[in-house]
Amino acid sequence: MGKKLTKNRCLDLKSTLWNYGWAQQMQRMHGEIWDRLKLLNINRRMKEKVIATLLYVILVLGGCELVWISPDPQPTPEVVFEHLWRDLNERYAYFDHKGVDWGELYSVFRPQISSDMDDQKLFEVLGEMLHELKDGHVNLSSDFNRSRNWEWYQQFPMNYNENVILLTYLKNDHWISGSLYHQMHGEVLYINYRSFAQEISEADLNAIMERAAGTKGVILDIRSNGGGNLANAYRLAGCFTDSRTRFAEQRWKNGPRQDDFTPWSPMFVVPRNGLRYAGKVVVLTNRRAYSASTFFAQMMRSLPGVQLLGDQTGGGGGTPAFGELPNGWIYRFSATQTIDLEGRHLEDGVPVDLEVRLRRTDENAGRDTLIE
Repeated sequence: MGKKLTKNRCLDLKSTLWNYGWAQQMQRMHGEIWDRLKLLNINRRMKEKVIATLLYVILVLGGCELVWISPDPQPTPEVVFEHLWRDLNERYAYFDHKGVDWGELYSVFRPQISSDMDDQKLFEVLGEMLHELKDGHVNLSSDFNRSRNWEWYQQFPMNYNENVILLTYLKNDHWISGSLYHQMHGEVLYINYRSFAQEISEADLNAIMERAAGTKGVILDIRSNGGGNLANAYRLAGCFTDSRTRFAEQRWKNGPRQDDFTPWSPMFVVPRNGLRYAGKVVVLTNRRAYSASTFFAQMMRSLPGVQLLGDQTGGGGGTPAFGELPNGWIYRFSATQTIDLEGRHLEDGVPVDLEVRLRRTDENAGRDTLIE
């Protein structure tokens, strides 16, 4: 008689499949099926589709009733700690790059775990351990708190004053095309984008492309844009290139050893099917431009006729992955590494072509040094 897959393990399995991609997990978890498919005269891509379909049917239509997975253990503090440490040991991408000895951190934090500790104390210890990774994509969320590390921007000047932007550069008559705010300044179009989590539609892109046509240049301001959906970064960058352009390479962590990674895969900006802009573009960045903003800055930096100005981005070059602990807490971590065309990690931020700081005298006078 098979054992029922619990809700936590089912969610964790689905999360793993989502984060790593169907084919890799099929091969890992259904090796027998994979071996049997080798006997068939079908190519690898077709095998992947067959296995993906099988697992989808098992997970979704079968209500996660899998005979080969045992019930979750009791969520004691020891079990919760071991789950978190082991999963990151296998899937976190930046131990080596950041110089973090994860095994040493185990010896530091494991003795602080006891069976009689309450949830608040357990959360505190786990949060402190995760904080050692110095990664803005790493956090732990419970129903009473969320751990985080914001040191990637806290020690640096903001170089951005939203009130100055609203009053002096956008003004009351600026256009709002979805999440894109834009205003003409002479023969230059200024575009302000607050968050890549805010969707960009084709209609939004058409609006700014029509307005940019015939201008002497475009200023794209992504300062203090904390990131969001990478698809929006691709859409926006595709407005400023006429050719498919490689801008970075990425690989996934896929095992417990520090060098267990998939091969590097190239990443490309693809021209949008519609109006595009071929003139000069300046992208404004600061240390609070993070995650998808870092990817966008690197995309634009790889295109001709584009300059980055301000301060380097805050980083966040690892794709976030998620997991669920046996007690229901959700954790997030960086599961990939991304490097630019010179081999530099996007996790450390994207450098600018011209470093410019917002002067206090300009700010007090209602001016933005970078735009001026």
